[in-house]
Amino acid sequence: MTGPDEPESPSENPMMEAFSRSREVRPQPITGKESPAELLASAFPAFVGRQVREAARLMEESVRGGHTIFTTMSGAMTPAGLHRSCIVPLIENGIIDVFTTTGANLYHDAHRILGFRLREIAPDAGDTRLREARIIRIYDIAFPEDVLLRTDKLFSWLLCRPEFQRPMTTAEMHYLLGKHLYEIETKIGVDQHSLLATAYKHAVPIFVGAPQDGSIFLNVVKLRAVLGDAFKFSLDVAADVHAMAAVQWMAQRNGDFAVWILGGGVPKNYTLQGEPTLSQIFELDARGFDIDLQFCVDPVDNGALSSCPAGEGHTWGKVSAECVENSSVYVHCDVTAVFPWLVHALLSTGYKRSPKRMYDRMDQAIAEMNAGIAERREQLVQGLYDTPEELL
Repeated sequence: MTGPDEPESPSENPMMEAFSRSREVRPQPITGKESPAELLASAFPAFVGRQVREAARLMEESVRGGHTIFTTMSGAMTPAGLHRSCIVPLIENGIIDVFTTTGANLYHDAHRILGFRLREIAPDAGDTRLREARIIRIYDIAFPEDVLLRTDKLFSWLLCRPEFQRPMTTAEMHYLLGKHLYEIETKIGVDQHSLLATAYKHAVPIFVGAPQDGSIFLNVVKLRAVLGDAFKFSLDVAADVHAMAAVQWMAQRNGDFAVWILGGGVPKNYTLQGEPTLSQIFELDARGFDIDLQFCVDPVDNGALSSCPAGEGHTWGKVSAECVENSSVYVHCDVTAVFPWLVHALLSTGYKRSPKRMYDRMDQAIAEMNAGIAERREQLVQGLYDTPEELL
């Protein structure tokens, strides 16, 4: 028993006991000889640096644990080249299994296929003069306006092909586009395959939650207006959401699954809403992601979905309770400033997996989820046409 002015020993105070076991903030002097993993372990003890260290741990745990890894990417990341430096290598090493992004990222990636170059410029170069020169700017990246016109022609040409003349999901659309681009790129001999082509080769489904908000779909609008009923392509958005939920249902029933979120926006929510679809809409026993790893510049106190941390997501059933406690991190940063370094650290350890080829398993995933829905159909239909009691 301690006196009134004496501190309790660690064994007498659970909080003090836990504190005494905590890691000491004691980084090692950097010599320049450290491996990436050694540097992360020894020189990132606090603040955003510690978030980065935790992100590296969770990335390694996702791969080492055999998790099915869902990755989302928003922002102008393909113009910035993040797909070339990071996403394509991760897919080629079997690490990314399902991918969600924006139509813009897939569209801008195609510029390079046609031989066009995106160039670095000063962000204050003068927008009125750039417009006069017909040069388009994305902060400190620029390209001639003609690049867009040529890329539009490429996608219009592809979308007119017979195999596109039916309703389909965004995953099906991007798989077919990737197939044709892979053949084109192989024929012309590119230095690196595009994101669409790489995903096709490794059967990684690519979902786009807001396809109409991007230039690939603007060409769909043109073709529908010009060709009328002869153009039969359409996107079945209900089937698209159904497919995303199904692949998540398969992933969590076959093991652990993780989500790596690069930026926020629609790609983030479109992927995370798979769990409410399963549990709240179809009333299936879904648990939420086992690992939640996020990189975003937004503050977390403005209610925006882009900055929603794992704990808030758990209240919606999007991530598991254990994930919130032990396997989640929100890295407050610009993705382009941090993620290449973490990919380097991960790949330098030699981690590589056989691709899960989730696109090839999509029909099976949908069939399995449909079987689960069928078992609950009577309950799901019950009262479907009744006026909600709150309105009576």
